[in-house]
Amino acid sequence: MNRPTALIAEDEALMRQRLKDKLEQAWPELELAVDRMKRKLSTPPADLSALLDRMRQAIKSGPTRLKWITAAVGKQVKLIAVSEVQFFQSDTKYTRVVMGNGEALIRTPLKELLAELDPEKFWQIHRGTIINLDAVSGVIREDAEHQYVVLKGRQERLPISRQFTHLFKQM
Repeated sequence: MNRPTALIAEDEALMRQRLKDKLEQAWPELELAVDRMKRKLSTPPADLSALLDRMRQAIKSGPTRLKWITAAVGKQVKLIAVSEVQFFQSDTKYTRVVMGNGEALIRTPLKELLAELDPEKFWQIHRGTIINLDAVSGVIREDAEHQYVVLKGRQERLPISRQFTHLFKQM
């Protein structure tokens, strides 16, 4: 008897993995086409040059960056544009997502987020904090060892660990 098969068509790796995990939990007998395709590609395809051309194009286009986050806000699940996020901060088993108009919680660890975020816009400044550079209004240097990021429209100062102070030398 054939097992039911599904193909996950999601360009964001984080969302693709979450969907895969949820499907595996809810429907254990479901075979994901990704796994099946990996087995079929274990032998070289007949038109190897076409496959290589497609792979070159994929490499040229670069990695897909995270654009949206699904987060719990009270009893609601909201879709938040990553561009609206001022900073991410680890908080026990959750990650705080702080925007100008509020905050939300997600279960995605900072390490996973950092890999998905645009490195030109998001910097890790502490082992528990990632900031959106568009939200930064300045840096306060109390002394050589104590520096803080100040964000637009926010009172709190986010500490920069020594490991990341080099990022702000030119500011």
